[in-house]
Amino acid sequence: MPPRTPERPAPVATSDELLAPVSPGVELCYQTFGDPGGDPLLLVMGLGGPMTWWDTALCEQLARAGFHVVRYDNRDTGRSTHLAARVTRAMLVRAFMGRRVRAPYSLADMADDAFGLMDHLGLEAAHVAGVSMGGMIAQTMAVAQPRRVLSLTSIMSTTGRRTVGWQNPKLLPALVAPRHPGREAYVQTSAALWKMIGSPDYPVEHEVLAERARVTYDRGFDARGVLRHMLAVLTQPDRTRRLRGLRIPTSVVHGTADRMVHVSGGRATAAAVPGAELVLVDGMGHDMPEALHPSLVDVIRRTADRAAAAGSR
Repeated sequence: MPPRTPERPAPVATSDELLAPVSPGVELCYQTFGDPGGDPLLLVMGLGGPMTWWDTALCEQLARAGFHVVRYDNRDTGRSTHLAARVTRAMLVRAFMGRRVRAPYSLADMADDAFGLMDHLGLEAAHVAGVSMGGMIAQTMAVAQPRRVLSLTSIMSTTGRRTVGWQNPKLLPALVAPRHPGREAYVQTSAALWKMIGSPDYPVEHEVLAERARVTYDRGFDARGVLRHMLAVLTQPDRTRRLRGLRIPTSVVHGTADRMVHVSGGRATAAAVPGAELVLVDGMGHDMPEALHPSLVDVIRRTADRAAAAGSR
């Protein structure tokens, strides 16, 4: 008997990229995957990252798991609105030292952007998963309007408390070094940084990292927008006390080899939210390698199922 050819997964319905007005002067570019009748799932990306950092294959797997997936570009990334407020490195240093700095916008403003996108899509509530800064935004959404967040999955993120979730000091020279202008300079710098912060047990080839950087740059990379993101992160409040009041099914995923956000950030998040599931992944850094996609889908799905089970009681 000849060997069976593996069945190809069924195609997933995918929308065009569209723009949604979410607040005065801000539009977000978004895209959906899967059946609109599925469980709504909002994916929130991290600092400087367009929605394409939520890999299309991962979005399709989530859609096959029963979700109607929405991914989007945060403000100052990709094809969403780019703002003009100036942030200097001196402002970042002051904020890093805990001094008062007036940021152009906050993580709460970015959470409001996400709620505005949900309003545009007619979603009263949704499951929310966020990565890194996106996890901080997702947490902010949950504590601000818990009735609109059906479940929360916080991935390689932290609570805002300065004593947890720190960066490896060896990364600082690469993070603060002056950036040379131009596409190829960005591609080389980005690929080198991802090599430093990626998952040591799940290495990614240089050309894959370089191609992701090219897509990021061509979508509308904004170095000044990255600085505005950084200041929003550095001026965020400690959410620990408010997280303790959550009664939303929550899972926290963190790699034990994360050099960008120390695993203590994930542990602190899970400890703060009553009943949260903590998933620690050995050898995972500050990325979502393809080999871990099925595990991420499983975590997000079972977290959403906990919400459904609680609602049926």
